[in-house]
Amino acid sequence: MEEMFDITDENGIPTGETVTRSRAHNEGIMHRTAHIWVIRRRGEQIDVLLQKRSANKESFPGMYDTSSAGHIQAGDEPLESAKRELGEELGIRAQDEDLTYVGKFHIHYEKEFHGKLFKDNEVSFVFLYDKPVDAEKLVLQEEEVEGVKWFPIEEVYGNCLHRDGTMCVPTEGLKTIMRFLKVPCD
Repeated sequence: MEEMFDITDENGIPTGETVTRSRAHNEGIMHRTAHIWVIRRRGEQIDVLLQKRSANKESFPGMYDTSSAGHIQAGDEPLESAKRELGEELGIRAQDEDLTYVGKFHIHYEKEFHGKLFKDNEVSFVFLYDKPVDAEKLVLQEEEVEGVKWFPIEEVYGNCLHRDGTMCVPTEGLKTIMRFLKVPCD
Protein backbone atom coordinates (compact mmCIF):
# COMPACT_ATOMS: atom_id res chain seq x y z
CA MET A 1 0.00 0.00 0.00
CA GLU A 2 1.31 3.44 -0.91
CA GLU A 3 2.39 5.86 1.81
CA MET A 4 -0.15 8.51 2.82
CA PHE A 5 0.79 12.04 3.91
CA ASP A 6 -1.17 14.78 5.63
CA ILE A 7 -1.70 17.77 3.33
CA THR A 8 -0.54 20.83 5.26
CA ASP A 9 -0.71 24.58 5.24
CA GLU A 10 2.40 26.80 4.95
CA ASN A 11 3.13 26.26 8.68
CA GLY A 12 3.08 22.47 8.45
CA ILE A 13 -0.31 22.15 10.14
CA PRO A 14 -2.41 19.32 8.69
CA THR A 15 -5.54 20.46 6.84
CA GLY A 16 -7.48 17.27 7.56
CA GLU A 17 -6.93 15.93 4.04
CA THR A 18 -4.43 13.26 2.99
CA VAL A 19 -2.57 12.50 -0.22
CA THR A 20 -0.58 9.57 -1.59
CA ARG A 21 3.18 9.92 -1.86
CA SER A 22 3.11 9.70 -5.65
CA ARG A 23 0.40 12.33 -6.02
CA ALA A 24 2.18 14.67 -3.58
CA HIS A 25 5.34 14.53 -5.71
CA ASN A 26 3.60 14.46 -9.09
CA GLU A 27 1.52 17.55 -8.28
CA GLY A 28 3.72 19.36 -5.73
CA ILE A 29 1.19 19.13 -2.88
CA MET A 30 2.51 20.45 0.44
CA HIS A 31 3.30 17.80 3.06
CA ARG A 32 5.70 17.33 6.00
CA THR A 33 9.12 15.79 6.52
CA ALA A 34 11.45 15.34 9.49
CA HIS A 35 15.16 16.15 9.11
CA ILE A 36 17.61 14.94 11.75
CA TRP A 37 21.16 16.29 11.94
CA VAL A 38 23.67 14.10 13.78
CA ILE A 39 26.62 16.16 15.01
CA ARG A 40 29.87 15.62 16.86
CA ARG A 41 32.08 18.19 18.55
CA ARG A 42 35.86 18.09 18.25
CA GLY A 43 37.07 21.00 20.34
CA GLU A 44 35.79 24.11 18.56
CA GLN A 45 35.00 22.13 15.40
CA ILE A 46 31.48 20.82 14.74
CA ASP A 47 31.08 17.98 12.25
CA VAL A 48 27.84 16.74 10.72
CA LEU A 49 27.21 13.17 9.67
CA LEU A 50 25.90 13.04 6.11
CA GLN A 51 24.35 10.02 4.44
CA LYS A 52 25.14 9.10 0.86
CA ARG A 53 21.80 8.43 -0.80
CA SER A 54 21.49 5.11 -2.61
CA ALA A 55 21.67 5.14 -6.41
CA ASN A 56 18.01 4.10 -6.72
CA LYS A 57 16.53 7.01 -4.71
CA GLU A 58 13.85 8.86 -6.67
CA SER A 59 15.56 12.20 -6.01
CA PHE A 60 19.26 13.14 -5.75
CA PRO A 61 20.62 9.57 -6.08
CA GLY A 62 24.21 9.02 -4.96
CA MET A 63 24.57 12.44 -3.30
CA TYR A 64 25.39 13.32 0.32
CA ASP A 65 22.37 14.60 2.26
CA THR A 66 21.09 15.37 5.75
CA SER A 67 22.07 12.74 8.36
CA SER A 68 18.58 11.25 8.28
CA ALA A 69 15.31 12.49 6.84
CA GLY A 70 11.95 11.20 5.79
CA HIS A 71 8.31 11.90 5.21
CA ILE A 72 5.91 12.25 8.12
CA GLN A 73 3.16 9.70 7.58
CA ALA A 74 -0.49 10.77 7.82
CA GLY A 75 -1.49 10.99 11.48
CA ASP A 76 2.09 10.93 12.79
CA GLU A 77 3.88 13.72 14.63
CA PRO A 78 7.30 15.17 13.66
CA LEU A 79 9.17 13.81 16.72
CA GLU A 80 7.93 10.24 16.30
CA SER A 81 8.83 10.40 12.60
CA ALA A 82 12.30 11.72 13.41
CA LYS A 83 12.93 8.83 15.81
CA ARG A 84 11.59 6.31 13.29
CA GLU A 85 13.80 7.65 10.46
CA LEU A 86 16.94 7.61 12.63
CA GLY A 87 16.22 4.00 13.54
CA GLU A 88 15.34 2.86 10.02
CA GLU A 89 18.10 4.63 8.09
CA LEU A 90 21.02 4.59 10.56
CA GLY A 91 20.08 2.10 13.29
CA ILE A 92 20.11 4.82 15.99
CA ARG A 93 17.45 4.10 18.61
CA ALA A 94 16.76 7.58 20.00
CA GLN A 95 14.49 8.51 22.89
CA ASP A 96 12.37 11.67 22.86
CA GLU A 97 14.90 13.49 25.04
CA ASP A 98 17.77 12.62 22.66
CA LEU A 99 16.35 14.87 19.93
CA THR A 100 16.17 18.65 20.13
CA TYR A 101 13.66 20.42 17.91
CA VAL A 102 15.38 23.47 16.38
CA GLY A 103 12.88 24.82 13.84
CA LYS A 104 11.37 24.27 10.43
CA PHE A 105 11.91 25.39 6.86
CA HIS A 106 10.32 24.97 3.42
CA ILE A 107 11.60 22.90 0.52
CA HIS A 108 10.11 23.72 -2.87
CA TYR A 109 11.55 22.67 -6.23
CA GLU A 110 10.80 20.86 -9.46
CA LYS A 111 13.60 18.77 -10.97
CA GLU A 112 13.94 15.79 -13.27
CA PHE A 113 15.39 12.53 -11.93
CA HIS A 114 15.57 9.21 -13.80
CA GLY A 115 13.72 10.87 -16.73
CA LYS A 116 10.73 11.92 -14.60
CA LEU A 117 9.72 15.32 -13.17
CA PHE A 118 9.78 15.32 -9.35
CA LYS A 119 7.89 18.13 -7.56
CA ASP A 120 8.79 18.64 -3.93
CA ASN A 121 6.79 20.94 -1.66
CA GLU A 122 7.51 20.25 2.01
CA VAL A 123 7.51 21.81 5.43
CA SER A 124 10.54 20.22 7.10
CA PHE A 125 10.79 19.90 10.87
CA VAL A 126 14.45 20.00 11.96
CA PHE A 127 15.91 18.03 14.87
CA LEU A 128 19.42 17.79 16.33
CA TYR A 129 20.98 14.57 17.65
CA ASP A 130 24.06 15.44 19.74
CA LYS A 131 25.02 12.09 21.29
CA PRO A 132 28.20 10.09 20.54
CA VAL A 133 27.94 8.12 17.30
CA ASP A 134 30.47 5.67 15.87
CA ALA A 135 29.81 5.89 12.14
CA GLU A 136 31.55 2.53 11.60
CA LYS A 137 28.97 0.75 13.79
CA LEU A 138 25.79 2.20 12.28
CA VAL A 139 23.34 -0.22 10.70
CA LEU A 140 22.45 1.40 7.38
CA GLN A 141 19.19 0.81 5.51
CA GLU A 142 20.68 -0.47 2.25
CA GLU A 143 17.82 0.55 -0.04
CA GLU A 144 18.03 4.14 1.26
CA VAL A 145 21.61 4.77 2.38
CA GLU A 146 24.80 3.79 0.55
CA GLY A 147 27.16 5.09 3.25
CA VAL A 148 27.83 7.82 5.81
CA LYS A 149 30.67 10.26 6.34
CA TRP A 150 31.56 13.05 8.79
CA PHE A 151 32.11 16.54 7.33
CA PRO A 152 33.07 19.82 9.02
CA ILE A 153 29.88 21.90 9.14
CA GLU A 154 31.60 24.83 7.38
CA GLU A 155 32.59 22.58 4.47
CA VAL A 156 28.99 21.47 4.04
CA TYR A 157 27.84 25.10 4.13
CA GLY A 158 30.44 26.03 1.50
CA ASN A 159 29.14 23.24 -0.71
CA CYS A 160 25.59 24.57 -0.29
CA LEU A 161 26.76 27.96 -1.58
CA HIS A 162 28.82 26.55 -4.49
CA ARG A 163 27.16 23.26 -5.47
CA ASP A 164 29.67 20.80 -6.92
CA GLY A 165 27.28 17.88 -7.46
CA THR A 166 28.37 15.83 -4.45
CA MET A 167 25.86 17.13 -1.88
CA CYS A 168 22.14 17.87 -1.96
CA VAL A 169 21.88 19.15 1.61
CA PRO A 170 19.01 21.65 1.85
CA THR A 171 20.67 25.01 2.54
CA GLU A 172 17.85 26.31 4.75
CA GLY A 173 17.91 23.15 6.85
CA LEU A 174 21.66 23.47 7.37
CA LYS A 175 21.27 27.17 8.25
CA THR A 176 18.59 26.24 10.80
CA ILE A 177 21.07 23.93 12.55
CA MET A 178 23.97 26.39 12.25
CA ARG A 179 21.96 29.24 13.79
CA PHE A 180 20.94 26.97 16.66
CA LEU A 181 24.58 25.95 17.21
CA LYS A 182 25.71 29.60 16.83
CA VAL A 183 27.90 28.82 13.83
CA PRO A 184 28.16 31.84 11.44
CA CYS A 185 26.20 31.24 8.23
CA ASP A 186 24.97 34.44 6.60
